[in-house]
Amino acid sequence: MRLDKFLKVSRVIKRRTIANDAADSGRISVNGKVVKPSYEVKVGDIVAIKFGDKISQFEILQIPKTQTKNMEEIIKIL
Repeated sequence: MRLDKFLKVSRVIKRRTIANDAADSGRISVNGKVVKPSYEVKVGDIVAIKFGDKISQFEILQIPKTQTKNMEEIIKIL
């Protein structure tokens, strides 16, 4: 699944366009490398997102098929 879609489906970021903008501006990295919105996420990836001065980091535990309300099953916040 694409990074931008994963962030929206997992409810980390509210809209896919916002996830696209964040990735295009270099604020999202996966496993320590800045990635584009089209990056294919995998189970075990460590995602870091910069929100101003704050960095949120989490590990992907599973790839959901549809939007979910239970984020704890999908990501583990680090």
